[in-house]
Amino acid sequence: MTPPDEAALDPGTLEALSRRVGTSRRGDRDGRGLRVGVAAALFNGGITGRLLAGALDGLAECGVDRADVTVAWAPGAFELPLVARSLASGHHDAVVCLGAVIRGETGHYDVVAGQCAAGITRVGLDTGVPVIFGVLTTDTLDQALARSAPDPTNKGREAAVSAVEMVRLLRSGPLAGPPGRALP
Repeated sequence: MTPPDEAALDPGTLEALSRRVGTSRRGDRDGRGLRVGVAAALFNGGITGRLLAGALDGLAECGVDRADVTVAWAPGAFELPLVARSLASGHHDAVVCLGAVIRGETGHYDVVAGQCAAGITRVGLDTGVPVIFGVLTTDTLDQALARSAPDPTNKGREAAVSAVEMVRLLRSGPLAGPPGRALP
């Protein structure tokens, strides 16, 4: 995801910090050969469509073949975790969840946004497949439109690139360090 300039990690800082530890890894953006599932919400579909266009752009930039992308449409954001679980349990290396929950006049927003996020997190932890939260949770339609703009800041694009990076990070080798290392 792209943070504001003030919060972005400077590549020089990343390199300097990496020299201060035994192992430092991050996933690259090589999506060649990866199969990616996209769970997309029909509710607020105008926003989701813009996020999906951004996600497809991001996957293409990473080299993911369009034939290796599956899109499954859920009725809304609340249903995304179940669709994501089905995609993650199949033949997909990563799953990107896309949707938009826009605050209204009732507490419905809090329930849908919270349960959607918790469910998506659970699917990733339960399956070991990277499941990326590309669901906008905004106060206004204008905020959702800004975050789904057809440019490099599109949150669908960022979610897709994150999916590729996560697959590559998890496949880069054990992240816990060498096995059998005794504790002091």
